Amino acid sequence: RAHSTRRHQATLLHYIAANGVEGYRQKTPRNIVQIAELLLKSGADVKAIADVYGGSTTLALVATSLHPECAGVQDALMQLLLDHGATFDTANSPAGSLITVCLANGRAPAAEFLVQSGARLDLEGAAGLGRLDVVKTFFNDSGALQANATAAQMERGFLWACEYGRNQVVDFLLDRGVSIQAQANTGQTALHWAVIGGHLDTITLLLDRGASLQAENSYGGTALGQALWSAAHGDSTIDYARIVEFLKHRGAS
Repeated sequence: RAHSTRRHQATLLHYIAANGVEGYRQKTPRNIVQIAELLLKSGADVKAIADVYGGSTTLALVATSLHPECAGVQDALMQLLLDHGATFDTANSPAGSLITVCLANGRAPAAEFLVQSGARLDLEGAAGLGRLDVVKTFFNDSGALQANATAAQMERGFLWACEYGRNQVVDFLLDRGVSIQAQANTGQTALHWAVIGGHLDTITLLLDRGASLQAENSYGGTALGQALWSAAHGDSTIDYARIVEFLKHRGAS
C-alpha cells in the first residue's frame, strides 16, 4: 500500500495501468492480469488515488490507457478491479466523467465495457457512445434540455458523436439546436473531429447541414489542414488521403 516518492505518488497497483507514471515503465506485459491479482490478494488498495491527471484511481488509469488495450487485456484488468471493489466515481471524479475521459483518450471500447458493467451515462457520454435512446431522455417533449443536463454537455457530446461517427446522435442534436460550429473548449469544430475520427459519412452529414470548410481550429487549421496533419501524425489505419480528396471535391482549398 506504500505510495511512490515520485511526484505521481502511485502505488504498485497503479503501475498495472501503464499510464501516468514514468514513460519507460508504460508497458503492458502479457501476465499483467496475474500480477494485478497477486497485488490485490496481498492487500493493495483498489481505491487508492495517485496524483495523476488531478487524482486518479487504478480503474480510471487502466480505462484510459492505450497499452492494456493494445495488449488485449484492458477488459480483464477492469473486471478484476471491479471484482475487488473498484468504483466508477471518486471525490475527484464526478458521476459519469470516467466515460467521457475514456472518449477523450480514444478508449471508446473501454467506455462501452464500463457502461455494460453499470457505469452511469450523462448526456455527454451517451452521445459519444451513440446511445440515442439515452440521449433522448435528457430532452423534454418540446426539444429543450431537461434539468439533469447542460448545454455544455450537449455541445461536448455532439463533438464526441462526430469524432466517433454516431450519425443518428449528430442529427438529433443538430435538430435540438446545437451549434454546428461549436468547439466546447476543445479547440476543434465538429467537422475537425469528424476528420480526426476518419468518418467520411459524418463529414458528409456535417457539410450537408452547413458546416464551414473554412472554419479554423485553435491551431489555425481548416478541416483540410487537419486531414493533412492527421495523415502524417494520426491513426495509421484511417485513409486520410481519401478524406483529403473528398474535402477538395467539396470545395476546400
